Amino acid sequence: MSMISPAARDALQRWLDSQRALKGASENTINAYSSDVGDFLAFMTAHTGEPQGLSAIARLSVRDMRSWMAATRANDVGARSLARKLSAVKSFYRWLAEREGFDPTAVLSTRSPKFTKKLPRPLAPDAASVMIETVETNAREDWIGARDTAVLTLLYGCGLRISEALSLTRADAPLPEMLRIRGKGDKDRMVPVLPVARDAVDRYLAALPLELRPHDPLFRGARGGPLSARMVQRAMASARAQLGLPASATPHAMRHSFATHLLNAGGDLRTIQELLGHASLSTTQTYTAVDLSRILEVYDQTHPKAKAPET
Repeated sequence: MSMISPAARDALQRWLDSQRALKGASENTINAYSSDVGDFLAFMTAHTGEPQGLSAIARLSVRDMRSWMAATRANDVGARSLARKLSAVKSFYRWLAEREGFDPTAVLSTRSPKFTKKLPRPLAPDAASVMIETVETNAREDWIGARDTAVLTLLYGCGLRISEALSLTRADAPLPEMLRIRGKGDKDRMVPVLPVARDAVDRYLAALPLELRPHDPLFRGARGGPLSARMVQRAMASARAQLGLPASATPHAMRHSFATHLLNAGGDLRTIQELLGHASLSTTQTYTAVDLSRILEVYDQTHPKAKAPET
């Protein structure tokens, strides 16, 4: 960031503030935007030989963009990651062009690299259950095993993101039958809590050797601080190695499994969309790795006009 001109740095900060305030972007997203656009501006400073002030930014050419993309790929950045970086740059550039009155065509016309979207890989129902059991038995202390069981049960039984589970506070427990979750974009949704999930959290709290205040994070690390997502990932990595499961068996896969298993049991996409907190139904369709034949099957079984009238 030190290679960026003060004017460009200020513009970047104002754009980040707008993304946070108007679009409700999470801090993880803001940090990624800051890094992606900051690296882009730093590259252009070195590439053009001049600080990237606002006038220099406005003069960027298609050739400049191609040079940045080629240099980024040369640093072992994959097509998917480059597409994400380009999207952030375009968003910043579009915002800046509207305020500074220059033509953003050179940047906005840059084509995103093609890549094949990786479909989610949910666990089989029995594998999800065995994963939860194994994580508990592998823990070095009983309360840690109860904690990890509670976290994974919330991911698989309620479809929570790992960040959402770890954002719960002591005041949220005992868990109610319907839990209000604040997801991406600060959007709230109501999630049903299965008895098994409530019981798992109760059992964890009964074993927890710490006194928590109402606003303290519910899930705690071995040293008493807030539990990190990395620790949950490590617990699952150890369990999947023991069980012979693929590397795709991650905490996020438990959420995938929740959605896919609901769909396979006859749940409808709209309801699952609401439970997951997806803004778009197409995201839910991809998330559940659902294909057209499955959609038609659900339609045939449920829609009143799907079956021909009896004669």
